[in-house]
Amino acid sequence: MTEILFYHLQHQPLERVLPTLVERSLERGWQAAIQAASEERLSALDDQLWTYTDESFLPHGTDREPDAASQPVVLTLKDANPNAASIRFLVEGADLPADAGAYARICILFDGTDQEALLRAREQWKQAKEAGHSVAYWQQDESGRWNKKA
Repeated sequence: MTEILFYHLQHQPLERVLPTLVERSLERGWQAAIQAASEERLSALDDQLWTYTDESFLPHGTDREPDAASQPVVLTLKDANPNAASIRFLVEGADLPADAGAYARICILFDGTDQEALLRAREQWKQAKEAGHSVAYWQQDESGRWNKKA
């Protein structure tokens, strides 16, 4: 059974939250995949993961590169898993992958100020529960800390 975590972003944007979550995943020894729904978001994330802090970067590539299988983090628009990732991050309302059960964890990050994103996350919650996955809902407080709500 895959653990599916829903992250309700309210006080920090995706660009601040995602790198921290990916870093924690790599510290666990997990390969990661990040799936976006648009080419624009994928390109922005590709740039951002190289420069999100002055002290570090996240080594990554896209699934279009010939060495995608050897990358610790792969950015994609598809639901394939080219680097045998243990964790998958879904942003921009990207669909749950057909092989969701093959992951240790899937993280769905959504903008809590966007009504469409909220509705999409609710649909995904229902879909994940019906598929028998373990689901949890995390919401940010005003200081940016994560609180488990469900």
